[in-house]
Amino acid sequence: MTTGDARSVTDWLVSGARSAREPEQILAVACERLCDCGVPLWRADLLVRTLHPQVTGRRFLWQMGRDVSISELTYDLPSADSTSLIDSVCYGGVALRRRLGDPDCQMDFSELRELYQEGATDLLATPLIFTDGDAHAALWITRQPGGFTDEQIGLIESVVNPLARVAEVRALRRTAANLLDAYCGSRTGQRILAGGIRRGHSEVINAAIWLSDMRGFTALSDQLPSPVMIELLNRYFDCQVPAILSHGGEVLNFMGDGLLAMFPIDGAEETTSVCNQALAAAVAARAKVLSMPKLSEMEHLPAVRFGLALHVGEVHYGNIGGGNRLDFTCIGPAVNLAARLEKVAGQEGQIIVTSEAFASQCTSELAPLGQYTVRGFGAQQTVFYLDEG
Repeated sequence: MTTGDARSVTDWLVSGARSAREPEQILAVACERLCDCGVPLWRADLLVRTLHPQVTGRRFLWQMGRDVSISELTYDLPSADSTSLIDSVCYGGVALRRRLGDPDCQMDFSELRELYQEGATDLLATPLIFTDGDAHAALWITRQPGGFTDEQIGLIESVVNPLARVAEVRALRRTAANLLDAYCGSRTGQRILAGGIRRGHSEVINAAIWLSDMRGFTALSDQLPSPVMIELLNRYFDCQVPAILSHGGEVLNFMGDGLLAMFPIDGAEETTSVCNQALAAAVAARAKVLSMPKLSEMEHLPAVRFGLALHVGEVHYGNIGGGNRLDFTCIGPAVNLAARLEKVAGQEGQIIVTSEAFASQCTSELAPLGQYTVRGFGAQQTVFYLDEG
């Protein structure tokens, strides 16, 4: 084992680990190169905390002879406490070592007892300090009799800071993607990250358009406390968003109780299948909303109802706004018509209505509701509906 050998690991990390396209490859290559330098790693465990509405962090586990496994820690898991070794490192920001093979080793974390039972003899836990001061964590574990030597500990410590820099760069990009996905949608977020950020930059695409609205929202807002109203809206949108996403759609905007989504059509030959998927999502959302349990504060109020309009056509998809405050959405006559049809649904007490253009593409049987004059459109519109039965 030579200084040159060790430098090959740090130099690779300092250069950005460009040969590792995926984050799990970074940990795998770093561990393998440390092993080549004579560090007898058996296992390495890396936790990078993240900014995400549902996930608190990602955990990467490397073990000799196995692929790196990745797991996500969510907010609904038991909260962190002093018995968690990796959380202690993250929140304490201080390295610690436990010689598990020593009879008098302090087994002050539950993970240590589990590792000892698996044959681990030594553990070094190091914080990965990002440039903003946030601490993440890496655990380096061996089964070597007697544990790590001082020289091996030095080699591990030499890669910690370069590893933290690479982890931070990758984590920042992932955080940006997570936030864009959460607030703009996956398709839109990818376009923004790819550079589609100039105001006025848009393209014309074909899409099935979804516009839904809760019935009686204004009256409910007047009767319910704000925290209850927010909880109701979250539950209500939970009935729709998963259905939209699982059927290939993308949520573009929440407008109070309103929801605008689209199902992109990449080619004319896909129009029927996309419209079928949008209708299937609507049916799934309808079932969820109709079966949504009441909040205890709403027992004296009628069940939540909503209306949903589906249309298909060309939309302008891109950046709209003022100054440097932009919204990436879709606009155009097709979106306007969907909004008008949703009002027809409310007027006629229907849940799901569609335009004639949308109905003509669907293989499901949609019944004509009638012809309607809608504001902003000269010609009368034939509206179709899907029976609740």
